[in-house]
This record gives sequence, structure tokens and C-alpha cells, in this order.
Amino acid sequence: MNTNNKKITRLLIANRGEIAVRIMQSAQKMGVHCIALYSDADQNALHVKQADEAWYIGASPAKDSYLVVDKVLQVAKDSGADAIHPGYGFLSENAGFAQAIQDAGIIWVGPPVNAIKAMGSKSESKALMEKARVPLVPGYHGDNQDEAFLSDEIKKIGFPVLIKASAGGGGKGMRVVENENQIPSAIKASKREGLNSFGDDKLLAEKYITRPRHVEIQVFMDQQGNGVYLFERDCSIQRRHQKVVEEAPAPQFSEQERQAMGEAAIQAAKAIQYEGAGTVEFLYDNGTFYFMEMNTRLQVEHPVTEMITGQDLVAWQLKVAQGETLPLTQSELSIHGHSMEVRIYAEDPNNDFLPTTGTLEHVQLPKLIAGKVRLDTGVQQGDEVSPYYDPMISKLIVWGEDREQCLSTLKQALQQYQIAGVTTNLSFLRKVVNVEAFRQGDVSTQFIEEFNDQLMNDHGIKHHHLIAAVCQHMLKRTSLRLGRASNDDHTNPWHKINAMRLNQAAKETLHFTTHDNTLFSVDVETLSNQTNIGHWQITINNEVFTVMGRLENDTIQYQFNDKWQSARIINYKHQIWVYDGQGESQFAYYQANFNQHTEQAGSLTAPMNGTIIQIDTNVGETVQAGDVLMIMEAMKMEHAIKAPVNGIIKEICFKLGDLVSESAMLIEMEEA
Repeated sequence: MNTNNKKITRLLIANRGEIAVRIMQSAQKMGVHCIALYSDADQNALHVKQADEAWYIGASPAKDSYLVVDKVLQVAKDSGADAIHPGYGFLSENAGFAQAIQDAGIIWVGPPVNAIKAMGSKSESKALMEKARVPLVPGYHGDNQDEAFLSDEIKKIGFPVLIKASAGGGGKGMRVVENENQIPSAIKASKREGLNSFGDDKLLAEKYITRPRHVEIQVFMDQQGNGVYLFERDCSIQRRHQKVVEEAPAPQFSEQERQAMGEAAIQAAKAIQYEGAGTVEFLYDNGTFYFMEMNTRLQVEHPVTEMITGQDLVAWQLKVAQGETLPLTQSELSIHGHSMEVRIYAEDPNNDFLPTTGTLEHVQLPKLIAGKVRLDTGVQQGDEVSPYYDPMISKLIVWGEDREQCLSTLKQALQQYQIAGVTTNLSFLRKVVNVEAFRQGDVSTQFIEEFNDQLMNDHGIKHHHLIAAVCQHMLKRTSLRLGRASNDDHTNPWHKINAMRLNQAAKETLHFTTHDNTLFSVDVETLSNQTNIGHWQITINNEVFTVMGRLENDTIQYQFNDKWQSARIINYKHQIWVYDGQGESQFAYYQANFNQHTEQAGSLTAPMNGTIIQIDTNVGETVQAGDVLMIMEAMKMEHAIKAPVNGIIKEICFKLGDLVSESAMLIEMEEA
């Protein structure tokens, strides 16, 4: 065992964004000088601004900058770094990178090279865990990669079967096979994704447990061989095999199960002579658990563990890398309260969660409270979400004395959090935490599919939300007319004064649109309207409501159905979001000159910025609706472009390797 006792003074963080910012926060508190890297796209990024110094690393694509080992090492030498922290993602689990750092005499803030290698291959790790008597899911983890042989092994396991890239992670190279007909295409797709993402097309296959939970254990080992587990995290709510909500401790999980899984995780870590922070992931199925994989790095969701244990895991990493013993023993660790984390992504849940890009034109953060509401992010208002990197914007982490209080705090923080300019999953997350099964802790990896109707369907605009928005509109317009507006944006439709009448009550009609561009109208008669309070008669679908309203900071209080209630309303560029304890509504103020783009039937445009990695058709070819015509890669995921109708290919507008912009015409078809 190679024990290091050198103090870290100058730390190079070989990562970007939220990850780099998070590591800096702990390292700088310890008096460590932090060195950042940046690409062309990241020149003005938050992690660059918060570092003690920052060095240019190359062009925007990660393969030309953050993933180039030689460039990172050269910056480390030129900047005088005595240690490198890889963050999580990018080169964090690259054994060659870890070896090169140590060969250069620089401290590697991570596990031993052999441990990375052992867990970097899913098949090799399964073999090692089998020897260590850590329970495994039945399946094939061998070296024979002949497609016919793999097909036979898959059939032996019994459907459904999960095919995975052996070197994979984050849902890449994974396919669920339901029957024999799906085997050939699933093998080819998983091999291709494994090769593109990890440079390795080796596959393994396992029995697919239909409704498991994803429960993982945070482990820590020092260079002296001491090891502890910092309890479990439940990461069951996922989309595309990537986590959306994480919490600690796991709901409906006994102390006996916690101890058994924790001890199995330590057993796994010791089997590979592990050092530092690691996460052992298990599938949990009604009291039985199976080893899934071990991530030889800190995880994105580590903050929930920090919240319930009161420990700084990045500080632990730096201390272990310096050769210090673990700060606490197992008996000194305990769980206090409950924590949840949600990941805010630039993506469109209504468009198969495809990544989105653009400018964060408006960001309204939740109220941050030390120890209770935390936000880990690498971006701020005005920043660009580019197509080059993972689309995660931030992580919202909350803590409560118990799970019920924690969930209540999370709901409140999500209501306060608003982003405009880029489509995000914030609205989707608010729906997730309001599902009754989630409140009860009844979760599984199938959660999103099981509650698809509640999560994905637009259930319309709630009447009381519409009334709240109308009240706010009327009061803010009065404030403007009386010279008390908070800004001078006279182009804002909320500020138009077109209903003034002399010697009679003001009557007007307000026009709105829904998500699907359905136009609807609301009639408003002003009975009285002062700066801070108003009285109106509002007609919606021939139903008349007499309403009073008043503004209190960023909330509207209104009297509706004989009671006063409150709602929070955010207006941005004609878009309106209304939140209260009963959920949310989103709609828009209608503009008569609004220009809606309508594609011609049969045309195919890019759903997001990305790269063309495969073309499966030719000009003149006859195709059927649903045929895959092209595959794009964006933000580390593949997206199939399929024929919308039966037809003939008239033109293919791009070639392999081209970077295309969102809405660019990809293929022109002539409908049959």
C-alpha cells in the first residue's frame, strides 16, 4: 500500500461546471489553492470565476479539451499543481489518467489504479464480487462476445433481459430486451453506444428485475485499510437510466437491511484494496439485494449523504489523499434527519426528455438556508447551456428533521425556483414530488413509467390559478399607471392600459394561450382598483366570480369562494407560471402578432443541437413510418430520427460527423 503523507497546497480540478465549483468550495475552505480548466465554451463559466486561477484547455468539445490527458497533465505541470481532483464524470474513472498523474509525481485524489480497472469493467467486477461473496443478479458476464453466442445466453436467462455495455455507466449502452426479435438490434445498439461512449463494445446481460429499487451505499477507505460506510441513498426515480431524485436514508428501509447492505459494500471495497470515496450500487427487491456496480469516484448525489451525516465528503477525499486516517470510525457515524436531492436539467420532459440549449435569461433561485436548503450549480443567469456537455443545470438539496418535513421543504423550494430562456424539467420535478406514492416512499426504477399520466399529461389550467394571475395583472397595471412600477418595460403586455373608461366601470377581455397554443379569453370588470388592493368581477367560460386581491411582495393574496388564499406568480416574456400548495399552472399572454412555425408534413428537423453519428437511409429510398433514418448524439446520449410517415427520401441535408443546430432541416421526404 502506497501511503502518501504530503500536504496538498495547489489542487488542479480536472472538470468543469457544478462539479468543479463544488470541489473548490471545500478545498478553498481548507486553504488549498484551486486551479481550474476551461474550454472555449467555458471562458466565462462560474467555475472559472471562482477558481484562484484558470487555464485554457482547448476547444469546446470535451474530446478536444477536458478529456485530453496530455493537455491536463501539461497544465498541472505548468501551474505547479501538487494534486489533481478529477471530480465526477470525464476522466474520474480513467485508470490511464490516474496512472499518468502518479507517474508525474502528482497526488491523485482518487482510488488506486487497479481498483479503477477492476470496477471499470462490469463483467470483471461481477467476477470479483462473486469471489467476494457479494450477491449478484443472475446473468452472463463472460468474455465471449460473439453475437450469436450472446443471443443464446440472453435466451437462457429468460425475458426480460437487460443488456449493458461492460465499461458503461449513466444509462449509456443499456437496452431492455422483451423478446427474441429484439435481441439483434439491442446487441448492435449497445455495442455501438459502448464503443462511442467508452471505447469498448464488450457487453454483459442480466435478468431484468421489473420493479426494483436502486439503493447505493457510500463507502470510504483510507490508505491504512480502515473502512466505513456512510449509509445509503435511494436513487430509484430515474429516466433513461439516469437519476432524477435521490434521498437519504432510503424510505421503508430497516436498520437490519442498512447494516447488511453496508457491510456487503465494505466487503466489496476491501476485495479490491480500495482507497477514498466510492459508491457501491445495489438493486433492492423486497428485502433482497444484488450488487450492480461500484463507482470509483464521488457521486453526483453525495450531498444528501453530507446533509444527514454532517460530513464534508470532498474534505474527506483530500485528507485521505494526503495519507490521513478517516476522520470518523463506523461507530462515530450516525444518521440525523432526512435529505432529498433533485437534478434540474435543461431538457424537455414533453419531448422524450431530449436535451435543450439556450441562454438562462431569467433565473429565480429558491431561498437558500444553511443546513436546510442548498443549491449546487455551475451556472448563473445569463449563461449559455451548450450542446457540448451534460445538460444538468443544478442540484437542489434539502434537509428536514424527518422525511415528511424534508418533502415539505423540497416542495416549497421547487415552487420558488424558476428558470426561463431554456426548457427545463422543473415543472416535471414539481409533479414528481406531489405524487402520493412518492410521499409514502413507495418508489422503484419504474416510477416515472407507472405514474406517466400524472407526470406527463397536461391536466389543464386550474381556475383559481387563472384568477390569481388576472388579479396580479390588474394590480401591477394599476401600479404602473400610478407611477409605482418596478421597471419601465412598457413593451410588457402586463403593462398595457387599454381598458380605461370615463364615468363607468372598466371592462376588458384578456387573451391567453395554453401549451398547445389553444386560445382562450377571460372577461374582467373592475369594480375598484387601488395600488395594493382591487375588486373585480371575472368571467371564465360563462362562470362569474367576484374576487378581491392584494399584492404581498412576490405573492398574490386573493379572496375566492369566500376565503383568502395565496399563490406565487412569475411572469417572464409573456409566459406565466402560477404555484400554490395545490400544484401549478403554466400559460401565456396571447400576442396577436405571435408567429408560430409549422413544419411541412414529412419534413424532419433536429430536435436539439447535436452531431450526426449515423445515417441509415439514402436519397430515393422508400421508407416506412417509424423507420430509423438517422442517429444524432447530443449531450452524451443517442437520439434516433425516425420517419414520421411512409414516403421517399428526397434530400439528406447533412453528412456523418456534422454538428447541427436545433430546428435545422435534417431530411426532406415526399409523403407516399
